[in-house]
Amino acid sequence: MDKRRQVKEIEYKLGVIFKDENLLFTAITHSSYANQKKNIEFNERLEFLGDSVLQLVITEYLYLNYLDKSEGELSRKRALIVCENSLFDIAQKWQLGKYINMSKGEELTGGRERVSILADCVEAIIAAIYLDRGIDFAKPFILSNFRAIIDRAMSDEIVLDYKTKLQEKLQENGEININYNLVKYEGPPHRRKFYTEVMIEDKILGAGTGYSKKESEQNAAKEAVKNMEGKNE
Repeated sequence: MDKRRQVKEIEYKLGVIFKDENLLFTAITHSSYANQKKNIEFNERLEFLGDSVLQLVITEYLYLNYLDKSEGELSRKRALIVCENSLFDIAQKWQLGKYINMSKGEELTGGRERVSILADCVEAIIAAIYLDRGIDFAKPFILSNFRAIIDRAMSDEIVLDYKTKLQEKLQENGEININYNLVKYEGPPHRRKFYTEVMIEDKILGAGTGYSKKESEQNAAKEAVKNMEGKNE
């Protein structure tokens, strides 16, 4: 995909027209791509700035709108809203995976699905919008895109440790033996993808994948929790 088309498609996804399209191009450029080219900037510095812009906007919003919450509770809620998993959810909504500039090697080892790369790209895009259009434009953009995540965090619907939540749900009426079974793994040693199922007795409750055993287990537990909550609705 040529640069012009790439930028225009992302602008459409974001609902933002950039004055300086190079800012957006840099925001979607991974270091692995820039290292193979000459005079190409990558997004790590923008990511650094975007993290601070996002923190400021979310902090101000929580401070002004949740007057009954203590400093400690607001800090915990903010951490959920701006965590890597939340940013990854935003990246998926924008379909960023298919637009990020990265090396073939990075792509072949799962870079377009990697949570950290996609989350960092969201922060870089936020910084690009801030630099291009200013805080008065960036603030409503951030709040509109993070509205659902904010609501979920404030309603205690965002969980970072799904294994613990699943254990609590299953053991409400007594001890139950929960097993996480590694079904398979694939890919080169430096970029293995793991497939895990969570089970009680012979019943599969959920399945998940990840680029570490821990991540695949958490995703399996997350699916199990969602399946259980769906049945209870």
